[in-house]
Amino acid sequence: MKSAVENLNPTRVKLTVEVPFEELKPSLDAAYKKIAQQINVPGFRRGKVPAAVIDRQVGRGAVLNESINEVIPAKYMEALEANELEPLAQPEIEVTKLEDNDVLEFTAEVDVKPQFELPAYDGLEAEVEDLEVTDADVEEQVEALRERFGTLVDVERAAADGDFVTIDLRAAKDGETVEGGEVTGMSYKVGRGGMLDGLDESLVGMSAGDEKAFTSQLVGGDLVGEDVEVTVTVTGVQEQQLPDFDDEFAQLASEFDTAEELSADVRERLVRGKRLEQAAAARDAVLEVLLEKVSIPLPETVVTDELNSRRANVEQQIMFSGLTMEKYLEQEGQTSDEFEAELERRVRDAITAQFILDKVAKAEEIGVDQNDLSQHMVMRAQHSGQDPQEFANHMFEHNHIPELVQEILRGKALAQIVETATVKDASGNVVELKNLLPDGTIGEPQAEEAGEEA
Repeated sequence: MKSAVENLNPTRVKLTVEVPFEELKPSLDAAYKKIAQQINVPGFRRGKVPAAVIDRQVGRGAVLNESINEVIPAKYMEALEANELEPLAQPEIEVTKLEDNDVLEFTAEVDVKPQFELPAYDGLEAEVEDLEVTDADVEEQVEALRERFGTLVDVERAAADGDFVTIDLRAAKDGETVEGGEVTGMSYKVGRGGMLDGLDESLVGMSAGDEKAFTSQLVGGDLVGEDVEVTVTVTGVQEQQLPDFDDEFAQLASEFDTAEELSADVRERLVRGKRLEQAAAARDAVLEVLLEKVSIPLPETVVTDELNSRRANVEQQIMFSGLTMEKYLEQEGQTSDEFEAELERRVRDAITAQFILDKVAKAEEIGVDQNDLSQHMVMRAQHSGQDPQEFANHMFEHNHIPELVQEILRGKALAQIVETATVKDASGNVVELKNLLPDGTIGEPQAEEAGEEA
């Protein structure tokens, strides 16, 4: 077999593959056997029809087509390997020459990973924001804990922010109640937001027995985004009374004896969470520094496919959150063009990062074992709210394991790059990453590290 490569652009090639006819013989024999099992010819048992008879009955062309359909995929893969090409999509294949008992020639156009020089990735320097837990952060968490143990008390006054009200709601369009637009006896915290625009403003000042109408837009259903007339009736107002934050509360709500100990634990938990957030930001910052070191041509078909996929995911999330795209953009302070530009930038950065990390993983000869794969599948299953075994079965059945292996390799490659990097916060302090544990605590230095220091 001979093959030649024509570079159509930096990320797309045209392979021309020439296969001598003798290399088709095994597939031709298999094609004759297969067709012999499928046809009935008087005087011959099924499966025992001679090749010459098959040529007369169904035609030599049908046999050749059956044969090359089997040969081309295998020869295509051979040509990729011989030319050290890594395809990114399915090829566009065209048979350009088929001469019986002589030669088969076909071309394959396909997007491939671009060629580029891997930049130096050891000892990168990056910066992240300071890790800061304020008294206000602690007070917010303590307040949330007090609310969990709060009690609701009926009050005979108008509702205010923070009160709980029992309400009946009805949404109508042109005087007709919309489908799914009526609810009774619902408990709602005034000022919580996220339900209907105008609801919180209407509820403030309303007492039990009051009714008020306002115009809003539905966040779901067939009329999502359309103006409807909403009528709200308050049937009860309750005030939430919170327990004092004292030693007695600490003993009730936690394993601590004093409010001071509980407050210190809340602060420590926040610090650990902030450390994990800072570590994630550090990984992103290091990767961003690496991206700035190289310019890689990207296959536009891959970019377009990923862009469409991510856009669909964002639109689905927006819909599930009960917003329209227009409302989402308004909340984010973005125009449609700005949203698209930011999305495309993220997609291009992500694809570039994949190419770089794939090359680093190969250069460092990073491997993946069964334990890595099992842990990764469990993590992915948890993130998507699926049963780990069902997720694993789906991945195996649909041949997604190579994709998971690639994800693991990229993760390991990035971890190795980050481990050799120096990341400082805005105040100039080195951020501890090497000994950071999954719960946000700082572990003891590894044995070899401790030995070096000694």
